[in-house]
Order: sequence, then C-alpha cells, then structure tokens
Amino acid sequence: MRFKRLDEMFGFGMLGLSALLVVLILCVIIFDISAKGLSVINWEFLSGFPREGMTKGGIFPAIVGTIFVTLITTLFSIPLGVCAAIYISEYTREGTLTGIIRAAIRNLAGVPSIVYGLFGVALFVQGFRFGTSVLSAGLTLGLLTLPWIIATSEEALRAVPQSYREGALALGATKWQSIYTNVLPHAIPGILTGSILGLSRAAGETAPILFTGVAFSLPALPGSVFDQFMALPYHLYILSTQHHAIEQVKPLAYGTALVLIVLVFVMNLTAMIFRYRLRKKFQV
Repeated sequence: MRFKRLDEMFGFGMLGLSALLVVLILCVIIFDISAKGLSVINWEFLSGFPREGMTKGGIFPAIVGTIFVTLITTLFSIPLGVCAAIYISEYTREGTLTGIIRAAIRNLAGVPSIVYGLFGVALFVQGFRFGTSVLSAGLTLGLLTLPWIIATSEEALRAVPQSYREGALALGATKWQSIYTNVLPHAIPGILTGSILGLSRAAGETAPILFTGVAFSLPALPGSVFDQFMALPYHLYILSTQHHAIEQVKPLAYGTALVLIVLVFVMNLTAMIFRYRLRKKFQV
C-alpha cells in the first residue's frame, strides 16, 4: 500500500513538473517576444502600409490579409469537417472501410503543410483557375485544417451518450432530428475545441500560402477574393530570414510576431467564451 502511494505521488509529481516546465517555456518565449516587440508597436505600425522595403511603415495589410484568409478557411473547413464527422460517426457502420477512413484522416493531419501548399497550387490555382489569391490560399488552409476538425468533431459526437439518441428515436424523431436536437448541441463544445486548434495552426502557417497567393508587399488591400494579399506569417518569415537588412528590421519582426500571437489569442478567446456559454447552456 505504501509503495502504491509513493508511485502515485511520483506520477502526479512528474505530471505537475511537466506542466510547469511547458508553462515556463511558454512564458519565457512570450516575454522575450513582448520585450523586443512592444517598442515598435504604435498606431502607425498597426494602421500603416509598409514603406521603403518594410524598413518603415506598418503591417495593416498583413493583419487584414490574415483575417480574410482565416475567415475563408473557417467558412470552408468547419461546415465540411463537421458534416463529414457526423456522417462517419452517425451514419456509417463500423467495419474495415470505416477504420481505413479514420486512419486516413489521422494520417492526413500529420502531412507536412508544404505538401498541402503544392496540392493547393495544382487544385485551386491551376485546376480551378482561381489564380494566386486569397481564395486559393484560404481553401488550401481549409484542406490543411479539415483532418483536425473531422477527427475532433467525431470524438465529440461519440462522447455524447447513446441514450440521447435512443430517447429521441423512441419519441418518434427521425435519425437526423435526433442528431440535430439531442446530439449536436452537446457535442458543440468539443467541436469548437477542434476547430480552435485547427484554425490556430492555419493562421500561423507560411508554406501553404507561399505558393497560393501571399505577397511580401502590396500597395493596397485586396479588392476581392481573387487578389493577392499580405499575411503576418509570411511577412514575419521574410523579415526574419530573407530581408536585405535583417538586423535593421529585427525589431519589426518581433513586433509582427507579437501582433500575430495577440491576433490568434483573441480568436481563440472568442471561441472559448462561445464554447463555455454553450457548454453551460447544454450541461446536464
């Protein structure tokens, strides 16, 4: 009994230490970026256009472009991913084919993002003739996000007790009515969690948009979804690795990184608040 308690204490201690280490590393990274980036953040930096090879000016077009492409990603990936998860979880029969489909989805979640970028060029830029544009980049990031959303949404749906479905069917509801009224409301918090993770990854990706529509510097905001755009991840990549005066623009790179972190945090916070309210509403 004593040894079991010692093992338990050791296990909890290791888990706590691991969590503390992760939080500590995260705090160090955020502190370093904030300390080096806050000095350049002002109204001109947030609302201005880049000038003189981005040695001066601001990142407003990159902020707008990031929001636009993330919005297209959201509109494409979340409805399609949730519908696919509903079909796999609620309508398909368990068997070899379903297992293969699930394995394929999980494998797609681990495919390098640059592969999605090349596929986006072939499918959206050249195949559908969308050109290098906001639409092509958003749809490519949507494909990148789909496996995450499908997998997490399916897990959220399967976590809803079977009795919820049986109760609705016993009262004469159709299968879709039981899913729509009894299953989906209770699965939405978990679905949002997967969507948050997927969209957070998409908002910070560089390789997929590199081939499908992003530009380093543009004189104006995109006028339609078929125009090129600027984005914070690619902007940060250029400032950090490809700029002709890297040392001169290094503070701007830290400022861009800080803005990207804050933007993703605000998106996640909004989704988490929405998820909390839904979970509280449908808690049983």
